Amino acid sequence: MQGNGRHGERVVITGASAGVGRATAREFARRGARVTLVARGRDGLEAARTEVEALGGEAIIAEADIAIPEEVEAAARAAEEAFGGIDTWINNAMVSVFSPVHEMTPSDYARVMEVTYLGTVYGTLAALRRMRPRREGTIVFVGSVLSDRGIPLQSAYCGAKHAIDGFFDSLRSELFHDRAGIRTTMVRLPAVNTPQFSWVKSRLPKEPQPVPPIFQPEVAARAIYWAAHHDRRSITVGGQASVIFWGNKFLPGLGDRYLARTGYSSQQTDQPRDPERANNLYAPLPGDAGAHGTFGHRAHARSIQLTLNTHRGITALVLAALGVAAGAALSRLRD
Repeated sequence: MQGNGRHGERVVITGASAGVGRATAREFARRGARVTLVARGRDGLEAARTEVEALGGEAIIAEADIAIPEEVEAAARAAEEAFGGIDTWINNAMVSVFSPVHEMTPSDYARVMEVTYLGTVYGTLAALRRMRPRREGTIVFVGSVLSDRGIPLQSAYCGAKHAIDGFFDSLRSELFHDRAGIRTTMVRLPAVNTPQFSWVKSRLPKEPQPVPPIFQPEVAARAIYWAAHHDRRSITVGGQASVIFWGNKFLPGLGDRYLARTGYSSQQTDQPRDPERANNLYAPLPGDAGAHGTFGHRAHARSIQLTLNTHRGITALVLAALGVAAGAALSRLRD
């Protein structure tokens, strides 16, 4: 499926009750998609379904812990029964822990890996079981710039996202070998203003925050929708991602020392952490958190880099025109 998608597209979104998943559900709903909303929290799922239907889409909810393969499979079956199949599967669900490595526990590492990495694997397997017989479909992996460069205090999450990269590469090669007709794409996200910073498990002395620049979840949702309908292996949101990628490729040691100086303060606000704060690592929190976090005043509603990245033809023409103009200006100066 290429171009701008189609009315009635059958989509499964994991982690759909809040944050990026919630915004992505709305993005698909505006095009009349039929969406299966998968997450643990019933309150957020019900609110997401109401939003999808209000925007012109259809929706069912599937309560599932993405770390449990039987529950993921049940969600996929529910999508098939409701809508007759799955065109697009979006692996978005994640959890994290903010903590120095020496204060982490084996169970916390296991849980982050089970949800963020293995949940992606289980979702992909469920999608493949339905897409391979039809020899068509798209699987979107919601990745992170932190798979290009790990940062302090998020070792579990960074490790899980690195694992997703390896799985993604292996899967793509196999699908090409089999001529399976299934497309895969990776969307690498920057810091996003989602509720996760209010409910993430944290051992930091102060409240956690995203590392600037921060983007609204709608920016991520537009990137995910675009990637689902264009033949691009991967797409990165935010200009800083390119700096991170190339910087870590050529000067990783410098990155280690830079993050040692800046990585702790940049991930914490000035507010002391409430030692009694609840977290969603092992169970969902009650209520509807919505798509947005508490950092909207600092978040960008647009990404120039994303716009340029998704309009490469126009970008090339603009750059060529600028090059011609610069050349003409230099010629006049020489005269």
